[in-house]
Amino acid sequence: MLNKVILMGRITADPELKHTPSNVAVCTFSLAVNRRFNRNETDFIDIVTWRQQAEFVSKYFSKGQQMVVVGALQTRTWEDKNGNKRKSVEVVVDEVHFADSKRTAGNTSPREEALPFDFSAGNAFSEIEDEDDGNLPF
Repeated sequence: MLNKVILMGRITADPELKHTPSNVAVCTFSLAVNRRFNRNETDFIDIVTWRQQAEFVSKYFSKGQQMVVVGALQTRTWEDKNGNKRKSVEVVVDEVHFADSKRTAGNTSPREEALPFDFSAGNAFSEIEDEDDGNLPF
């Protein structure tokens, strides 16, 4: 069986970091994702990250940033304080990726300023000379 979700969207509010009673970090937030064939319609998807990834997301991501998440769809059921049965659908994340460059992100937040590399300055990569290497099979 396969349960894999890949989404790209904008974070609707700053991710919220909490800890379970056993001190496990959990971070929740929502992504606004445009529909595939009708860009005027948007779905708001609940996202959950755990442990070190939860701490990473709460530190480096903020409202309005574009991100990509890869994870699995999960449903939960519970009873609210009035005794009504409730159900929620969320994506439990395996991977998170930045989808904005600092250049297109607009105003930088304190979270972005803490990033270890400045990819927009061009100093994170170096140019490779185009050489003909006859030893390569392709």
